[in-house]
Amino acid sequence: MAGQQHYPQGTLYMVATPIGNLADLGLRALHVLDLVDGVACEDTRHTSALLQGYGLHKSLLALHQHNEAEAAQGVVQRLREGQRIAYVSDAGTPGVSDPGARLCAVVHDAGFRVMPIPGASSVTALLSAAGTGGHDGRFVFCGFLSPKATERQREIQAIAGDARAQVLLEAPHRIEALARDLSVLGERPVTVGRELTKQFEEIAQVPASSMMDWLKAGNHRMRGEFVLLVHPAAHAADEDALDA
Repeated sequence: MAGQQHYPQGTLYMVATPIGNLADLGLRALHVLDLVDGVACEDTRHTSALLQGYGLHKSLLALHQHNEAEAAQGVVQRLREGQRIAYVSDAGTPGVSDPGARLCAVVHDAGFRVMPIPGASSVTALLSAAGTGGHDGRFVFCGFLSPKATERQREIQAIAGDARAQVLLEAPHRIEALARDLSVLGERPVTVGRELTKQFEEIAQVPASSMMDWLKAGNHRMRGEFVLLVHPAAHAADEDALDA
């Protein structure tokens, strides 16, 4: 079935990879990764291990945030030669809070096609389990907030002034600082997704003011990758109920 679609030569394929569970790689992604002439990737060691897990062996080209502009030219040259090239980040969808956006822009500017091969997403995974579907369904994807405390606090003040749901990503070494700053949101609910799709996955809903307490309730909670959903402000939810 995956092979029935046309996969033209001279095309860059942006391939989403699992966010933790290897069984989440789609059939189209497997087909494309098997078909392409090479794979550009965020980390060659990580991607080599990923491909080997599926019995695939491909030439790899490192393309990450520190060399994206230069390495993109190498990808364009291979596209000119009629090759099919895939790009993958370490996990999830490339170009979304990951390298890949500049690569796409360079490829578009050079006149070549870019095809998305979608897959697992921590954002939509958390949204599906958070129970906010009774509202208007709109949300803002904020991604990673600034690692600088002053700028991050300014960004959170903007979140506080926005009634829509907000989705944040955070790394384990910064989650405590983020939780502390989010406390200014008071009783506004936050759904915390930790290690989604992995063995020790946790999903919990807590008031923003209590998120630090939730983290400190177990040492293991400071580990892993985090996705956070700041729920719509209470008055927005109330307006939705009146409109229903």
